[in-house]
Amino acid sequence: MESYTLKESKPILKVFVYIFLGIWAIINLFPIYFMFTFSLKSNEEIFGSNIIGLPKHWLWSNFTSAMKTGNMGLYFFNSLLVTTLAIGISLMAALMACYAITRIRWKLSGLANAFFMLGLTIPIQASIVPVYVILSKAHWLNKYSTLIVPYSAFALSMAILICTGFMSEIPMALDEAARIDGCGLFGTFFKIILPLMKPAFSTVGVYSYLQCWNEFMFANVFISDSFHRTLPVGIKALSGAYTTDWGPIGAALVIATFPTLIVYIFLSGKITSSFIAGAVKG
Repeated sequence: MESYTLKESKPILKVFVYIFLGIWAIINLFPIYFMFTFSLKSNEEIFGSNIIGLPKHWLWSNFTSAMKTGNMGLYFFNSLLVTTLAIGISLMAALMACYAITRIRWKLSGLANAFFMLGLTIPIQASIVPVYVILSKAHWLNKYSTLIVPYSAFALSMAILICTGFMSEIPMALDEAARIDGCGLFGTFFKIILPLMKPAFSTVGVYSYLQCWNEFMFANVFISDSFHRTLPVGIKALSGAYTTDWGPIGAALVIATFPTLIVYIFLSGKITSSFIAGAVKG
C-alpha cells in the first residue's frame, strides 16, 4: 500500500506542518488544562491574580467539598446507572430491530425502517412537554426509569442507523447455513449475528453515552428530588443565588468530564476500526 509522507527534500514544509500541529494540539488541550487548574483554585485566583497559571495553593479540598457538600458521589452513581442501562436497552433493541429489518423478509420492513429514522428528525427539546405530560399522568416522575426510558428511546434511531450498516454487510449465507444446522430465529440471532456485530457495539455505545451522560433538560425537568439527580443537574445546583464558590464547581466539572475522556481514550481504536468495518465491503 502506498504511504503518504512529506518529502525529505522539503524540510521547511515539514517544520511548518509540525508547528501547525503543535499549535492545534495546544488549542485542543488548553480547555482540559484550564478546567483542571480551575478546579484547584480559590475564587481570588480564578477571578483575580492567577487566571491561567498553575494554582499557587493546590486546593484538593475542592474535590472533597464537591463530593460531600455537593453530593457529587451520589450524582455520579445516578448518571452511571442511568447511562449504562440506557445504552444496554437501546443497543439490544436496535440490534433486534435491525435483524428484523435486514434479515427477515416481510412487506413492511422498509416502512418500519423509515419510521425508526423519523426519530432522527425530532429534536429532544420539542418532546419535553408531551413526554412530561405522559410521565406525570402515569405517576412516573422522580425515578431512575423516568430518564432511562426516554434516553433509550431517543438513542434508538441513531443506534439502528449505525447497526443497519454493519448488519447489511453480513452475508445471508450465514443465516441459511445456521438454519440448515438446526438454528431457529433466535438461535441465529444470538449465536451467529450478535457475535459478528461486536465492532458496532463501541460505536453505538459512545454515541449513546455522550447523549445520556451530558443530557440536562430531561433530567432537570423530570427529576425534582435530589436523590435521583444526575451530574449535569447536580453541578447546576452548586451555583448559589448570591455567592458561589467556583472551585468545587470546577472539581465537579472534572468529575463529570474526565470519565468521558477516559472512555474515549480506551475505545478510540475500536471506534475507528468499527467505522472502517462498516464502511468497507467484503
